[in-house]
Amino acid sequence: MVQAATMNVELRNRAGKGAARATRRAGRVPAVIYGNKLDPIMISLDPIELMLQIRGPGFFSRVYELDAGGNKNRVLPRDLQLDPVTDQPIHVDFMRFSSKTRLKVEVAVVFENEEGCPGLRVGGVLNVVRHAIELLCSPDSIPESLVVDLSGLEVGDSVHISSIKLPDDVELTIKDRDFTVATIAAPTINIETEDEEGEEGEEGEAGTEGEEGAEGKAEENDSGD
Repeated sequence: MVQAATMNVELRNRAGKGAARATRRAGRVPAVIYGNKLDPIMISLDPIELMLQIRGPGFFSRVYELDAGGNKNRVLPRDLQLDPVTDQPIHVDFMRFSSKTRLKVEVAVVFENEEGCPGLRVGGVLNVVRHAIELLCSPDSIPESLVVDLSGLEVGDSVHISSIKLPDDVELTIKDRDFTVATIAAPTINIETEDEEGEEGEEGEAGTEGEEGAEGKAEENDSGD
C-alpha cells in the first residue's frame, strides 16, 4: 500500500458559496471529501501547507490520509480551483476510494544516469517526447514516477514505453502501440565552408578595388579641370 501524505484538516459546519467565502475570510481554503457511497464532508485546509503540496510533483496522483473529526479518509485530489487574479487555491475536491477503485492518472517520467549516456557525453541532446504517462490503476498502486535509465544510449537511440517496467496492477491506457518516450538527438552545429568564406573575401576585395578605381577617376577629372 502507498504511504499516504497528510495535511492539517478542520471541519466546516456549512456548505454553499457563503460558507466558502467565510472560510476564505478566516484565512483557510474550503474543501470537500466525497465519494465511495458516503456522505460528503466539508473541511478546510491551511493555505500555506496546501501550496507546498500543490507545488510538489504529482499532486493529483498522490494519496492523502485526511483526519476529519477523528475519521481517517484515504483520498485523492480530483479538482483544484485557483483564483484567476492571485493564482491562489480557493477550493479543493478530494475523492474517497476503495480497494476496487481504478483511475486514470498521469505519472511523471524521470530520467536517470545521464552521466552514463555516451550519446549525451559526445554532445547529444535528450529530447523528451512524453514528460508524463497516463496509467490505469488503483490509487494505492500509483507509482511516484516512471524511471528511464539512460545508461548506454547512443546518439540516435530511442526509449520506447516497452522498455519501462511498470509496477504490478498498473496498466497503460495506450495499448495499441509502442510509443516513444524520449530520444537522444544529434547536436546541431553550424559550419561555414572554406568556399563560402573565399567567395565572401573575393567579393569584398572586388568591392574595394571598384571603390578605389572610382575615387581615382574622380581625382583625375578634378585635376583636368
